[in-house]
Amino acid sequence: MNRITIVGASAGGLTAAETLRRAGYGGAITLVSDELQLPYDRPPLSKQLLAGQWTPDRLALRSATDIDALGLELRLGVPATGLDTGRRVVRLADGTCVSYDALIVATGVRAHRLPGTDDVPGVHTLRTLPDALTLKQRLRPGRRLVIVGAGFVGAEVAATARGLGMDVTLVESGPVPLALAVGEAAGRFLTNLHHEHGVQVRTNTAVADIVHASGEVAGVRLVDGTVLPADDVLVAVGSVPNTEWLTGSGLTIHNGLVCDEYCAAAPDVYGVGDVARWHNPLFGTAMRVEHRTNAAEQAMAVARNLLDPDQRRPFAPVPYFWSDQYDIKVQAYGHLRDHDETLVLDSDLTGRQLLVAYRTGDRLVGVLAAGKPPKILRAWRALIAAATPWTTAITNTTAA
Repeated sequence: MNRITIVGASAGGLTAAETLRRAGYGGAITLVSDELQLPYDRPPLSKQLLAGQWTPDRLALRSATDIDALGLELRLGVPATGLDTGRRVVRLADGTCVSYDALIVATGVRAHRLPGTDDVPGVHTLRTLPDALTLKQRLRPGRRLVIVGAGFVGAEVAATARGLGMDVTLVESGPVPLALAVGEAAGRFLTNLHHEHGVQVRTNTAVADIVHASGEVAGVRLVDGTVLPADDVLVAVGSVPNTEWLTGSGLTIHNGLVCDEYCAAAPDVYGVGDVARWHNPLFGTAMRVEHRTNAAEQAMAVARNLLDPDQRRPFAPVPYFWSDQYDIKVQAYGHLRDHDETLVLDSDLTGRQLLVAYRTGDRLVGVLAAGKPPKILRAWRALIAAATPWTTAITNTTAA
């Protein structure tokens, strides 16, 4: 194997390159990215960067010197436009092609947009550094921000904007924000936290259109006719996997790049990070995880599997994510979506504490905590990793 091409230069793509080098791979590595920036960290975009606590240079995942030391062929600012698995080449937007002996797809996701809002001044999405810098310029005390979508990105920006003295409204189509991701109990806890900090939360409603005045955003009209005044609107209604460039490649695309338990999508083609939908044998289901920790862990696993195919190991992690909102850190382990039951083990809004366990079938599959010591989460993680039966897990006083 003389050439490995990695398409996507965020945490997953860079970690894959670093792992390959650490494992002794001395061949060519081409790193392709549609962004001009060197790889940077994305979780701080909605928090530290928007709040003005960090400058953009602090987001860099590695210094330019460290990246140079990897000996990569960097193709920055040149999106991939096609893949020919027969000829083993990736087509790029500048008309050139990059060949490969093995390919790692790490193209991530992009923000879903509301129809007709692509070029409307004052309407924002938040996925990239340029997105964040544009929005940051608009966040000032007294200005009005309407956030469409109360998922983790929307909730984190709401907390940041309130901390900057802005008037913030969250609009959510469901009855409880974040219920699909973490269940109603955790969703209600976080909603109450936002209420307490002065955020208006509008649920069970949807956006009819964006109101304009003199070429600028003036508000958001809901389906019931209510107009929410706004100086800026953040659209945070989910994401779309960046797989269009794979059309016609023969790879299976379904809510991401479909991969097996080894994260392989085809011979010598692997998926990493937000774009990859792989079979996790620990939970017996396919999943696509849009969280920073998973991207790095998956990249390391893929690099090892790629270099030593005879010793491949399934990628079977206990997924982890965190979210900082106000002075609360929310952390979760496991596969929380599509659960059958939640059990609230501790809930104290005044004390800023929450602990929820999740059941699917007859086993513990997840835990979420807010304001809890890390050692409690580690104990629950061990139970999830061991596929502990539900009744055993919830009576385990050590974990609780």
